[in-house]
Amino acid sequence: MSSVTRTAAPAVTPLPPGPAAGAPRRSRLLRRANPLAGLGSLVWLVIVLVPLYTLVSSSLMHQDEALDGDPLAFPSRPTLDNYNTVLHSGFFTLLGNTAIVAVSTVAIVLVLSVPVAYVAVRTRNRWSSLAFRTFLLGVAIPAQAVIVPLYLLIGKMGLYDTLPAIILPTAAFAMPVSVLVLSGTMRDVSEELYEAMSLDGASPLRMLLQLAVPLSRAGISTVAIYSALQAWNGFLFPLILTQSEGNRVLTLGLFNFMSQFGVNIPAVLAAIVLSVVPIFAVYLVARRALVNGLMGVGGK
Repeated sequence: MSSVTRTAAPAVTPLPPGPAAGAPRRSRLLRRANPLAGLGSLVWLVIVLVPLYTLVSSSLMHQDEALDGDPLAFPSRPTLDNYNTVLHSGFFTLLGNTAIVAVSTVAIVLVLSVPVAYVAVRTRNRWSSLAFRTFLLGVAIPAQAVIVPLYLLIGKMGLYDTLPAIILPTAAFAMPVSVLVLSGTMRDVSEELYEAMSLDGASPLRMLLQLAVPLSRAGISTVAIYSALQAWNGFLFPLILTQSEGNRVLTLGLFNFMSQFGVNIPAVLAAIVLSVVPIFAVYLVARRALVNGLMGVGGK
């Protein structure tokens, strides 16, 4: 009898899986959509891409086409002669000097900024806080304001017209921002981890190297990229503190290319393209770490 009752029970008609399952998902997507942000991103993309396209396409033009043609048109007779001209005009010397300045600046900034930020985070007293705030005053001091005393100091040290004359001031002006970023990243490290290592008998140096540095790698990457950009794009210090051809860097070389090539606009643009490629490649490799560090999620 009971088996007959179960057989006679009305069958439940299943709902169509497609629309019922997809509707909530489409609803969530619609709620997340931000047309204003999308429009702003599109405008920003056009503003960035159009100059880049003009830069690359014009560097492939002949001189007459660059002067008389449409700057937004693709070259009718593309040529690499402009790049060949730049590469045989001392470009590799400029590139090598710039790489030395950038790598040395990053090394100095990291070696000095990491322990300074660690001490600022781990030392809790009035003097440490005062020293940290005084150190950050460097963020508000422009390089132009100290260029004359800096010129005299570099001359007294016998470093005028050398690469260290560019490296040392560039590293000094990059350090305040670097300490600020690293201290913010190191504050994200849990206090319980420090206490656990302290109970195990770890020294402050060991806690710095085995705890703070590994958990602050995104902030360290951000500082490295920021310092490299400052060194790569620096113009004031190379202009004032160097003189000879053998110690020039890319930014100063591009300035000289403008007078050396006269009105050869494609050659100047080709030099700009070649100078941008290395630092752009570095940015692509470390892009994720840079974004995480700027967003303050390096230690999480």
